[in-house]
Amino acid sequence: MEKLRIVFMGTPDFAVGILDSILKNNYEIAAVITAADKPAGRGQKIKYSAVKEYALANNLNLLQPTNLKDESFLAELKALNANLQVVVAFRMLPKAVWEMPKLGTFNLHASLLPNYRGAAPINWAIINGESKTGVTTFFIDDKIDTGAMIMSKETEIDPNENAGQLHDRLMNIGSSTVIDTLALIEKGEVKTTIQTDDADIKTAYKLNKENCKIDWNKSATEINNLIRGLSPYPASWCFFTDKNQEWNVKIYDSKIIKDSHNYTTGTIISSKKELKIAVKEGFIQILSLQFPGKKKMTTAELLNGISFSEEAKAL
Repeated sequence: MEKLRIVFMGTPDFAVGILDSILKNNYEIAAVITAADKPAGRGQKIKYSAVKEYALANNLNLLQPTNLKDESFLAELKALNANLQVVVAFRMLPKAVWEMPKLGTFNLHASLLPNYRGAAPINWAIINGESKTGVTTFFIDDKIDTGAMIMSKETEIDPNENAGQLHDRLMNIGSSTVIDTLALIEKGEVKTTIQTDDADIKTAYKLNKENCKIDWNKSATEINNLIRGLSPYPASWCFFTDKNQEWNVKIYDSKIIKDSHNYTTGTIISSKKELKIAVKEGFIQILSLQFPGKKKMTTAELLNGISFSEEAKAL
């Protein structure tokens, strides 16, 4: 048994759950490395990463390098005498960093590798209508999410689950997977599996304005999956138009209504409490959404203050 001395690297909420689990399982954390502070929001106030907030609250040694290749940072990292590095939702590491500890550097990724390598694995698993996903631990190499796999754990995706709900479940599954991985490394019992690539591998592309926009010409299932897969963040969006007005609208929750109709695709049909949009096989009923300058609200709340004409369209 080799006593582990760990450097943890991560930034968002997802990483906090894992760090918390490592700490509560009494592993020694030599330091926590997270992104540099940056201004955020309308007031451009300095915002700490979720991992920094946690590290400060738990009196952990904290480093926030702006350049991971900087000689002074590399010297500081080496001086920590860590024998293992654990990475969760951080950034690509230079070889000088991931090669440094004696026992290596492993990453927790929120997919069943080799599928969904990349920036947004949780979102894309739902967007693509997968029925299962999971987490994988693997030793980092010089490419993104391609290293030798240590462990993976699988879970079903509920057909009504959104990305936020799946995120929280995978954080819990990921926590136990990291603890199990640490135990194998500690005992010297790790057996890795090399990832094999084939033409059918799916990628977790970075989310952007273009791939978050709803195409109302797609199938009801594809549209509903996009809305689920981007909720609550960053949220799917489209334009609503009605009588020379246009709004950029975020849509958070929806459901499919299978029905035959003669409406043009994208037609908005609304009553006092219900709003639905005509698609090929029926309608997408909108359950919650956000208009520009407004808070997220239920459809019923929105329809208290706005009504749509028969000309209204979703584009």
